[in-house]
Amino acid sequence: TIYMLGLREVAVDVCLAQLFFIHTFSIMDSSVLLTMAFDRVVAISNPLRYGTILTSPRIAILGLAIMLRSVGLHIPAPVMLKKLPYCRNRLLSHSYCLHPDVMKLACADTHINSAYGLFVVLSTLGMDAVLIVLSYGLILYTVLSIASKAERLKALNTCVSHLCAVLLFYTPMIGLSMIHRFGKQAFPSSRVLLSYLHYLTPPLLNPVVYCMK
Repeated sequence: TIYMLGLREVAVDVCLAQLFFIHTFSIMDSSVLLTMAFDRVVAISNPLRYGTILTSPRIAILGLAIMLRSVGLHIPAPVMLKKLPYCRNRLLSHSYCLHPDVMKLACADTHINSAYGLFVVLSTLGMDAVLIVLSYGLILYTVLSIASKAERLKALNTCVSHLCAVLLFYTPMIGLSMIHRFGKQAFPSSRVLLSYLHYLTPPLLNPVVYCMK
């Protein structure tokens, strides 16, 4: 809208709605990657019981749990931000609304908002990343116990596309977080570039990644 219509402002409610959906879908993406890691663990560790462990009802429950966690944890964030007074320069660092970015514009105490945001990040993205690493630890342990080299390579090959998707999702996000926290002298354009890479690269490249054999 900035380039097509020349609109350089966004209403508060629209900004908060955008914030909610951006963060909610990010958590959904992370949750799907975690679920896929669990799927790989079951497929490699218990291939004969795969069909009995991951049944359709259980997969449906996992999908529902992903939606409830993603939506439920992010409903309070825009509600809390809506109650804050904003009296500073209302210029966002990005071309879209993010929770830390909007929170910095408030002229009231934001410790509760910051603590809640940190809790959400650690309990979702942080926990998902740890569990994905643990899942691949189990996969590696199982693969190393396979006698045949050909079978080991075949088992690892089934994880290539998922590993690429994990790297595409988490690498730009970690880089963006590092710049926000430690890169005070970093160029603003570097933050914008990394933010676009984080939100646009995975959906653009995932179709290609998942076609890999």
